[in-house]
Amino acid sequence: MRIAMVSEHASPLAALGGVDAGGQNLHVAELSAALARRGHDVTVYTRRDDPGLPERTRTKQGYQVVHVTAGPEKVIAKDEMLPYMGQFANVLQQHWRRERPDLVHAHFWMSGLASLLAGNSLDIPVVQTFHALGTVKKRHQGTADTSPPERLGIERMIGRRAAGIVATCSDEVFELIRMGVPRQSVSVVPCGVDPSQFSPNGPVANRHGRRIVSVGRLVERKGFRTIIAALPRLPDTELVIAGGPARRKLADDPEARRLMRFAAAHGVADRVELAGEVSRARMPALLRSADVVVCVPHYEPFGIVPLEAMACGKPVVASAVGGLVDTVVDGVTGLLVPPRAPVPLADAIRCLTEDEVRGLSFGIAGRDRILARYTWDRVALGTVAAYERVTADTTSGMLEEMS
Repeated sequence: MRIAMVSEHASPLAALGGVDAGGQNLHVAELSAALARRGHDVTVYTRRDDPGLPERTRTKQGYQVVHVTAGPEKVIAKDEMLPYMGQFANVLQQHWRRERPDLVHAHFWMSGLASLLAGNSLDIPVVQTFHALGTVKKRHQGTADTSPPERLGIERMIGRRAAGIVATCSDEVFELIRMGVPRQSVSVVPCGVDPSQFSPNGPVANRHGRRIVSVGRLVERKGFRTIIAALPRLPDTELVIAGGPARRKLADDPEARRLMRFAAAHGVADRVELAGEVSRARMPALLRSADVVVCVPHYEPFGIVPLEAMACGKPVVASAVGGLVDTVVDGVTGLLVPPRAPVPLADAIRCLTEDEVRGLSFGIAGRDRILARYTWDRVALGTVAAYERVTADTTSGMLEEMS
């Protein structure tokens, strides 16, 4: 199958940890690689944010990346990209007239808009993965939400006009139904993890005493302040937060400065380390060094970090929101706690750090769950099943029109 992946702001080639570089970049990269391993012809279309980038690059994983010129050839915030989606769609249409894909898989709402504009006139079916929904973001961020005001209406339109929706968790399905998206058009396929890279065996980062590790972009909704507020109840425990800019640039990062001021106000600054950007190659060693990996965002469409921790055989404490409710089995692979709740969080962490046997059993169960359900090859199988459902429906519709 010839598959066009569209990911307007999240390039699979980008370094993770920046403001707009995170789980979607990884998802697109790993899914594309897994599909290529299965013999599919995959091309990822992403917006050019540097004039020095080549038009087309073939990765060592076997898929291609096409850099589409749409708007200024520089990094711009994803919430400022909507005005350039018409130009993005025009370029996509030109490419697809020359190299027609069997199916388009759009990632994020603006990619969906561009894909529908380009694909509908060519009768190419479009499958949509939102990764995050504007309704959820607006509910949790309120006036702090910087999304364009058109987002909610466009997302509803995409949900109804796309040939199929691939949701990443059950919570998203309910949200889509509330938006008016027909349930029968939605398939649930989770994110994944590479269990050969993230495994219990391998190097372990240096540590001193008990350690909590948390990973994510340095934005408020990731819940790092909640973990810091729990630290006074966890003596002799250090917290390592990985994410954001390179360590040497952390002093210039506003959220990094706010977190350290917050830690100082709680008397735990000497036990909080901001590690900055940690490469994919070094991440497994950092996760292996943890007694507990903590992921307590205010909301989370899916969350790949808990999967990576479970793959490393580590127990997880996570907030009971979004996709984390699907991936972390409470009392089996980790513990779920309310978001923004430092006291229950401290109790859950203490439960695992003071009971090594329980923590070990959670880690073993987590690794087993990853191997059974969350490898990228399993994710690719589920995604292809969703594709085949869409293409079968399209073929059936064409035959009905011809009869």
